[in-house]
Amino acid sequence: MKKIILTLILAVMAFPAMAQEHSQDHDSWLKPVEAQFVCMVNNQSYDTPQIAVEVEGKTYFGCCPMCKAKLEKVSALRAATDPVSGKSVDKAEAVIGAGPDKTVYYFESEENLHTYASGPMPEMSENGSGSSMKGMMAEEGGHNHEQP
Repeated sequence: MKKIILTLILAVMAFPAMAQEHSQDHDSWLKPVEAQFVCMVNNQSYDTPQIAVEVEGKTYFGCCPMCKAKLEKVSALRAATDPVSGKSVDKAEAVIGAGPDKTVYYFESEENLHTYASGPMPEMSENGSGSSMKGMMAEEGGHNHEQP
């Protein structure tokens, strides 16, 4: 009988903790990330700082010499579309969020990042990127790198 009572007490105590954990994770699929940890060509986040690229007084980041050169030469790679507002944002000035697959999303404000994060995670396409990013690699001339 003591085992049953003890089990019930533990279950009752654990339930509120599980509910609180779930509510805190509501927007956990998308985490804010600093620009220095993002390759702005392949739109992926990394655990280490990337190569800084100065263009017209702004700092962008690339993961390799090829991405550095592309950021210097191709202005379209330095902009993205905020998935909430639909407006073009400069990647050097954007608020950046990274999903669990390391795909990054660019926002014009913290509010837009949280709005997007509170919704469902985008479906993954064949190449593993979110649906809102689908086609971005080909359109922008990006490339994929394997993460270490």
